[in-house]
Amino acid sequence: MTALYLDYAATTPADPAVIQAMLGCLGQDGVFGNPASRSHGYGWQAEAAVETARQQVALFLNADSREIVWTSGATEADNLAIKGAAAALQTRGRHLISSVTEHKAVLDSLSYLETQGFEVTWLRPDDSGMITADQVLEVVRTDTILVSLMLVNNETGVVNALSGLGHQLRSRNILFHIDAAQAPGKIAVDVKALGVDLLSLSAHKVYGPKGIGALYVRRAPEVQIQAQMHGGGHERGMRSGTLPTHQVVGMGEAFRIARECRETEAPRVERLGRRFLDAVLQIEGVSLNGRLRVPNIMNLTFAGVDGETLLLALSDLAVSSGSACASASMSPSYVLKSMGLTDEQAHSSLRFSIGRFTTEAEIDRAADLVGEILPRLRERRRARTAQV
Repeated sequence: MTALYLDYAATTPADPAVIQAMLGCLGQDGVFGNPASRSHGYGWQAEAAVETARQQVALFLNADSREIVWTSGATEADNLAIKGAAAALQTRGRHLISSVTEHKAVLDSLSYLETQGFEVTWLRPDDSGMITADQVLEVVRTDTILVSLMLVNNETGVVNALSGLGHQLRSRNILFHIDAAQAPGKIAVDVKALGVDLLSLSAHKVYGPKGIGALYVRRAPEVQIQAQMHGGGHERGMRSGTLPTHQVVGMGEAFRIARECRETEAPRVERLGRRFLDAVLQIEGVSLNGRLRVPNIMNLTFAGVDGETLLLALSDLAVSSGSACASASMSPSYVLKSMGLTDEQAHSSLRFSIGRFTTEAEIDRAADLVGEILPRLRERRRARTAQV
């Protein structure tokens, strides 16, 4: 029996329409040319396909297509935004603001900058997992040059309360970067409403291919970033490298679909998520981590059982003990720990995430499996404890 896939926060299967669009850019009869080859029709065709995809992503964000810079994914986009802005603005200041619940791509980039003489103020969430605009404004200094925060947390689904922050920071001449990898298709991502200067995206979280992402860079003189990859000056000098036309086209198609179906898809996923929670939260000792979440991510603590043991017992479900980027670590989730959970509680937590292709039958099956297996594991644990 194939495991039911409930790990959409880690990655999503490519939409069939995305696959078809990509296939049209691979073979000899397709749009396989180098987009940078401007001396013949093959290159012109590829360039046109890339620019169409750029417009599709920009339209989703309420941005200008000239503000979209292609990258290999959100990790590279985060690195380019954070390191690039720090390098470009370091003569004006060396103070950066972020939070301890960020994705590793942000945490590690900022930690690297700390070794290069930059100072980072690390914000901590409340017990709901949220970072607020007021927290940021309380620690802003005259030498602050960049604030970097995620819109939706990848482990808990919590949506940070960032309304109005971008415009406040802009009035102080501070750049604002958002990691929005988990947000598209779940909540509105409007760069103008957010007042953001830099925003990272990934295709494979939105039913597109892996290996492609984008960085939104607001077109304004004060928004400066230094390239972190050199060799050819592609993407207006911000990111060199031959563009993978098929992946770019796939990302554009994925964001086109996400824009067209967000009014129907988000409510359907919310109903499925509520159905799952209504079932599992009736089980004794099961609690939900985080409030004000996107509906597709549900991080649950199962008291009285180790999460890894539960994960192995739920072999018919493809779920996660946390972020896919930290899944090899045996340490408790740093996100859950920052919210006040103990090591034991964090180790007893699993993330369930659903999406476009999840069915009601799968939701019911998953809830039934949890309800069947959890009491058995608790009983075994009590029996072992009694023997000791």
